[in-house]
Amino acid sequence: MTHDTHKLWLKITAVVIGSFAPVMFLGSMEATSGPLQLTLDLLGLPLDGLPVYGDPASRFISAILGGILLGWGVTIWLLQAWVYDSEPEGVRKTVLFALLCWFGLDSAGSVLSGHASNVLFNIAILLVAVGPMWRPATPAPVT
Repeated sequence: MTHDTHKLWLKITAVVIGSFAPVMFLGSMEATSGPLQLTLDLLGLPLDGLPVYGDPASRFISAILGGILLGWGVTIWLLQAWVYDSEPEGVRKTVLFALLCWFGLDSAGSVLSGHASNVLFNIAILLVAVGPMWRPATPAPVT
């Protein structure tokens, strides 16, 4: 993969991760929790309105996770902007290992909590987020 392709894909990865942040944040308030309820229903197939979302602890966790997801997305965006040019393999491996760690723990937790269908969504998200970063980048052209 080329240097520019990896930098573009890091932006895509940042947006994919960060796109979950507003949904989680909106779930912290009862009046705006609909998108999160729909997301949980979709990730916990079948579409049956379960799991029911809404207790105060869940809302608090949504607020925290919204911040974590936004921070993780911004971190990846800034790694591609400020660090990738000088350390492409370090950035690529850092993001790749972070995604694999997320995938493993999230998927195991999903299965253990009775929502194994989420593993299928996790596989799709992992494939999109990793994209061509499985392969090392070729050196950037010298200008």
